[in-house]
Amino acid sequence: MIKEYLEIGKITSTHGIKGEVKVQPWCDSVDFMKKFRTLYLDKKGEKAIKVKVRQGGNMAIMKIEGVDTPEEGNKLRNRILYIKRTDAVLPEGFYFMQELFGCRVIDADDESKTYGTLTDVSETGANDVWHIKNGEGEEYLIPAIPSVVIDVNVAEDIVKIRPLRGIFDDED
Repeated sequence: MIKEYLEIGKITSTHGIKGEVKVQPWCDSVDFMKKFRTLYLDKKGEKAIKVKVRQGGNMAIMKIEGVDTPEEGNKLRNRILYIKRTDAVLPEGFYFMQELFGCRVIDADDESKTYGTLTDVSETGANDVWHIKNGEGEEYLIPAIPSVVIDVNVAEDIVKIRPLRGIFDDED
């Protein structure tokens, strides 16, 4: 499902004496976060903040306009930060992981066959693993590789797969 606002990270603590905060990135990299000058403190886009981002190890160090002391920065601890989807430029055929959640997973060769709903993504290194839950609450794991994931259409909330043998109970 294409969302208007997407989670990009979480403020975890303050940094230094000038009100900077540390942010745990929930995106591919701090470099991706650096592309944005406006972030949001809510998923409705009602609380915009102006930011400057720099690398700080595996964290982002963020200076938020109007936050000038550690005490002010500390008030934002544990807040989730959002980007506006239309501010992000992705190559054609790419999508955000968050847009996969809730997509109906169907068979690429028999579209009347539904496997379940995509509920989570695990990053394993070699390839991502997608978690699919069926109507009975059973969870299946599929590798997100080109031979299995045939088509992803987040605008229509549909993922078409060609599962490997043995992943689902009714497979030989």
